[in-house]
Amino acid sequence: MSESKRTENSKANSQAERASLHCARAGDERFLRAEGLTKTYESGRNRVTVFEELSLRVDEGEMIAIVGPSGAGKSTLLHILGGLDRPDRGSVKLGEFDIFKLGDVDLARFRNKEIGFIFQFHHLLPEFTALENAMMPLLINRSQKGAAKSRAESVLESVGLTSRALHRPGELSGGEQARVALARALVAGPRVLLADEPTGDLDSKTSESIHSLLKEIHRLQKLTSLIVTHNERLASICDRVLHLEDGRLYT
Repeated sequence: MSESKRTENSKANSQAERASLHCARAGDERFLRAEGLTKTYESGRNRVTVFEELSLRVDEGEMIAIVGPSGAGKSTLLHILGGLDRPDRGSVKLGEFDIFKLGDVDLARFRNKEIGFIFQFHHLLPEFTALENAMMPLLINRSQKGAAKSRAESVLESVGLTSRALHRPGELSGGEQARVALARALVAGPRVLLADEPTGDLDSKTSESIHSLLKEIHRLQKLTSLIVTHNERLASICDRVLHLEDGRLYT
């Protein structure tokens, strides 16, 4: 690696680490704060407003469900809160730090460390084992392979998948795939967990087991969790339920 590339990587790591430190020092109980979020998309000749001047405040340690009709912008909101997408206007703060003050590279590093994502269709890499999928965020963050493997094994054990660690996604049931996705979200030790329909494609019995696991993991790891769901049972075990409709959040 060239000296200039090493310097660039060092600067990016330093900026992301400073952002994480701002979060760690936060004294405000409103750990996650979104203010004045506006997001629009172009659709042909039309401009579609997903939401405008939307605000949200979440206490550290809360588990919140976000519900609403399909197309209301729930996934878009989750992606913005997690820094996967940027709003047209507005801010998202974790602790005292506005995440959108970071450039794209620094934001990706910060996101990889501070935020765990569970996507609706899991997005597991089919050619890799459950263990390798769980390791992936750490490898992307350039952790040592041995350390990443040890950490991923520990997290897979916590979600009950030790015996399936060397199986590929195609060899796993839907519930097992959901557990791998959860392990991958947790492996870097995030403070925030964002889940988009984590049990949307599972049967009711399997869904119940994943709901219980999410609640237990949330408690044990002292997470702040936001979950987009259509599942009333999952919403019912959360601390608060927020309804997103017509671009506004209602309690």
